[in-house]
Amino acid sequence: MAVASISSSEELKNTLHQVGSALTVAHFWASWAAQCLQMNTVLDELAKKYLNVNFIKIEAEVLPEVSLEYNIAAVPTFVLIKASKEIDRVNGANTNLLVTKVGQHTNSIAVTLDSVEKAQETQEELNARIKKLLNSHKCMLFMKGVPDEPKCGFSRETVKILNDHNASFGYFNILNDNDIRQGLKKYSDWPTYPQLYIDGELLGGIDIIKDMVESGEFASMVPKKQDLNERIENLLKSSKVLLFMKGSPDAPRCGFSKRTCEILGDTGVTYATFDILTDQEIRAGLKKYSDWPTYPQLYVDGQLIGGLDIIEEMHGSDELVACLKAE
Repeated sequence: MAVASISSSEELKNTLHQVGSALTVAHFWASWAAQCLQMNTVLDELAKKYLNVNFIKIEAEVLPEVSLEYNIAAVPTFVLIKASKEIDRVNGANTNLLVTKVGQHTNSIAVTLDSVEKAQETQEELNARIKKLLNSHKCMLFMKGVPDEPKCGFSRETVKILNDHNASFGYFNILNDNDIRQGLKKYSDWPTYPQLYIDGELLGGIDIIKDMVESGEFASMVPKKQDLNERIENLLKSSKVLLFMKGSPDAPRCGFSKRTCEILGDTGVTYATFDILTDQEIRAGLKKYSDWPTYPQLYVDGQLIGGLDIIEEMHGSDELVACLKAE
């Protein structure tokens, strides 16, 4: 069965109604994102293997009302639907997890990963992703599940210890990315989860954490949570020109962020970025702090300049460079 492209919310509604309780896999994608194009190939291959599954593609920014309905924060995202209701999802270009979940939610014989053509991630690329994750927060927890819904007792216990110490920490759900799950074991030479890192260095698992708590070492090692406004203000002071965006300049996760980076690149002005997809607290809090509801947001000397519309307008009138370079 061919993968269908959905062009309107009405077409999506009719498609889901027609297939009834059969499984639908909806790929929310964007034409500018290389990972989405790779995953479209994966979707085509899955459609050949699973003839009883309905595979569809939805351009997230072309149909923003549909993206909002399904809470799409970034692309690629795969939403699994039965009887017009979401039953599961896969965030990111995670072929392994997508294949697994499609197999779990269909009655047909599961396909093997080897039978699905995909762009293989090199060891160097995987290590680069791991390093980026390790450095994304001073204190970083690799766990099963998320802090609000841990998927194993050891992860739940670790989160409780961190919260009891008012620790500020980032986290990564290794159940959503098997490449990271297996690769980090080799990278750190540590075979189990959860794994806690401080400043990019492995602290250990739950047994070591408990020992450090008992000895009193742990409290002095983990960073403490700051007042949210204080965190935002410290970020704004960290660079003269700061862009809060989805993704990074090398791998933007929305078209607006991509276009903003292109404009800033044209100016030749050095700027820093903050990926709001890595920090839900900052993502929600900055909207209130700035009274600006969308991303990206550009700041100069701690002052909000605006979003893409304002940046494009200033760029067109040659005001932008003068604003960015103002002393």
